[in-house]
Amino acid sequence: QVQLAESGGGFVHPGGSLRLSCAASGALFTVDAMGWHRQAPGKQRELVAMITRDGNTNYGDFVKGRFTISRDNAKNTVSLQMNSLKPEDTAVYYCHAEGALFVRSFDSWGQGTQVTVSP
Repeated sequence: QVQLAESGGGFVHPGGSLRLSCAASGALFTVDAMGWHRQAPGKQRELVAMITRDGNTNYGDFVKGRFTISRDNAKNTVSLQMNSLKPEDTAVYYCHAEGALFVRSFDSWGQGTQVTVSP
């Protein structure tokens, strides 16, 4: 199986910054795409940002240039730099990875890390 370890969540004031990181671990796997979704209470989970092995990115419309996703394929890690954070960014952020596990495809989710933006 592929395990995802998330870090970097916490409390920040509006306009502040946070950097989320996620590392995939296991054996006999390759990552095709990796990134983050988020979910606030009572709302649907939504895309934040994803990045492929080749460096192609896909951002949620709400990001508006504030977030940047990056990857390190050798270490199977992805980072999300979040700047100019707003209260509406408050949510649980989940790492997401897709790829191949031996001869099977996989779609793994982390446990989630809380991001709180408040005065």
